[in-house]
Amino acid sequence: MKTLTTTEELAAFCAEAAKCDYVTVDTEFLRERTYYSKLCLVQLAYRGDFGEDAVLVDPLVNTLDLAPLYELFQNEAVVKVFHAARQDLEIFYVDKGIIPSPMFDTQVAAMVCGFGEQVGYETLVRKIPKKSLDKTSRFTDWSRRPLSDAQKTYALADVTHLRDIYEYLAERLRKTGRAKWVSEELKTLTAPETYQVHPEDAWLRIKTRTNSGRFLAVVRELARFREFYAQSNDVPRSRVMKDDAILELASTKPANMQDLGRSRLLLREARKGEIADGILAAVKAGVDCAQENLPKVEDPREKLQVNPALADLLRVLLKAKTEEFDVAQKLIASAQDLDAIAAGQRDVVALKGWRKEVFGNDALRLCDGEIGLAAKGSKIKIFDL
Repeated sequence: MKTLTTTEELAAFCAEAAKCDYVTVDTEFLRERTYYSKLCLVQLAYRGDFGEDAVLVDPLVNTLDLAPLYELFQNEAVVKVFHAARQDLEIFYVDKGIIPSPMFDTQVAAMVCGFGEQVGYETLVRKIPKKSLDKTSRFTDWSRRPLSDAQKTYALADVTHLRDIYEYLAERLRKTGRAKWVSEELKTLTAPETYQVHPEDAWLRIKTRTNSGRFLAVVRELARFREFYAQSNDVPRSRVMKDDAILELASTKPANMQDLGRSRLLLREARKGEIADGILAAVKAGVDCAQENLPKVEDPREKLQVNPALADLLRVLLKAKTEEFDVAQKLIASAQDLDAIAAGQRDVVALKGWRKEVFGNDALRLCDGEIGLAAKGSKIKIFDL
């Protein structure tokens, strides 16, 4: 098992990988104690006409620079293959502002090819190359050195089996003509804005049942402060304050340290110093927010005027389509999408792109009374009206 510890070794490997059609990539990282992921290991493998190789790259040594890898990531002649790539891509984007191109995500491709929803790597290894994985090293501390042989074996398996999985799925996509489906799905993964976190938008991730503009203004300011503080100090959001504490503070609206001390959910570290000052300033900003600047939320989907009978018919149609095309159901449309369509909304993901071809066109025809559904044995048949 080769571990690369110098820039020269990495450059030599990347030069060989650049001669291939693709290279498989995975990472090991830690994020429990930091805001940004700490990259601890990179795994790479290729297979070409001149042979194959797989290596571990140690980014924690000061004799190695990842520049050759980033150059390979920008080589348009080589496909970069990941499984469930989002966290990996975030690491590279945050580090150097680079997103590998072109890239391929085997989890996305597997859903398009009928392997189910959010299929795991272990499942694909078991079903395609028909191997088993030893997962005992999965939750070890990847920042500690030296790495054990078990850790190295586990890490390398994440890219060596990935070669077989990629080749199988790529061929299946070619035969079914669904490669463009995967390309559409990857647009979000490869968009820089996916990995750009703006503190002013952080409140949108907090779930609340309250639509009060004043309450939400305080939530917005507290979430903004938390995000900015966590980013600036590279600590997890939860180490500043948790979501339930934000909701409590938005309700109680503490005006001074004494009020803050009465909070039941606030962490001890947040009751004093810089964090406490930031919380009180955020609460005041929310309370003093001008009426015209209060945040507004759209009506939740349950308030839509949903035709329940039509929504049920759309669910039957979706089931028929997923069986016909052998595609994961949630990849085509969510329950919320179906309710939105049944309520008359048309700006829905399920009515766009490849989904429109597979499901959307007939969904609209069903809504317009142009087609009907009938059961024939265990199958659902579509007929014109």
